[in-house]
Amino acid sequence: MVAPDTREHRAPPEARGERVDQYLARAFPDLTRSRIHGLIEAGHVLANGQPAKPAKRLRGGELLVLHIPAPVAAVPLAEELPVAVLHEDKDLVVVDKAAGMVVHPGAGHATGTLVNALLHRVKDLSGVGGELRPGIVHRLDKDTTGCLVVAKNEQALVALQKAFKTRAVEKTYLALVHGVPPAEGRIETLYGRHPIHRQKFTGKVREGKQAITLFRVLESFDGAALVEVDLLTGRTHQIRVHLAEAGHPLLCDSLYGAGRKTAKGPAGEAQERLGRQALHAWRLAFAHPRTGKALKLEAPIPEDLAAALALLRGTPVGKGRPTAAPDEAKQPGAARKKAAARKPAAKRTTGRTR
Repeated sequence: MVAPDTREHRAPPEARGERVDQYLARAFPDLTRSRIHGLIEAGHVLANGQPAKPAKRLRGGELLVLHIPAPVAAVPLAEELPVAVLHEDKDLVVVDKAAGMVVHPGAGHATGTLVNALLHRVKDLSGVGGELRPGIVHRLDKDTTGCLVVAKNEQALVALQKAFKTRAVEKTYLALVHGVPPAEGRIETLYGRHPIHRQKFTGKVREGKQAITLFRVLESFDGAALVEVDLLTGRTHQIRVHLAEAGHPLLCDSLYGAGRKTAKGPAGEAQERLGRQALHAWRLAFAHPRTGKALKLEAPIPEDLAAALALLRGTPVGKGRPTAAPDEAKQPGAARKKAAARKPAAKRTTGRTR
């Protein structure tokens, strides 16, 4: 178990006017800003002996004291659950998340999550981040499969979160969609929660965060297509929303593709075989947070997606890989690189309301 820690820091005169939470995030780069904010809100940060507030402005010269308590035992229990590991070292682990597995505990999912499995596998993971989602850098939806990276220590967590935020991570997905989209394209919209259906998100908003999705069709079938997708941003449900609002929802996406439940022919058969949204986090590429070495991980295509592809191709059902052009498909981010190289021709902006 990680021991409690107390840190003292004297704010220099040039810090005058800065917010306490922002300044401390720079002063202690091994702690995330959200972690520092949580410590302040819990009364664990003092400025000249008085509890600080996140938005308090420094005058310069204050003695700042952080009390970092020992992490409370995580509510999630460590469970011996099957989890496929693609890469592991002393700083991080990259897993191949299975369909149906929730990433972290929440309402209705107190056990059986990826966090439960990792708490059993990784020593002292419960101390990373000081929260109930230990080490989780990013998330995948329950029914999305594939690459997911988890930090084993605070330093790796901070570095990886920064890499995701600054778009230094290449995230390449495979999706089976209804219909056949253009050969390649770029979808760029503002993005936010749906104004009526609050469990949904949309790219048709007047105000919101930027969302950019690049796509390239790898194979086209009767009523469906296999699409490679690169995310330049990481908004919740981004691929599902952008492709659905472009007229090509994912197979079996009950939230964003409800109108396509009755697909016929091979697409209908593939949809019935899948039974979950057809999205797979295929490849992940980033610099190792400690060594800077390039890491490129690939999650094998799961059996249910391979079986759906076999039905669409009219070939015997079995494990397989998408038959894309080898020179492009072997490199993570092929859609990203090709669309970037031909940006004027490939740009496909949809759903943006000014």
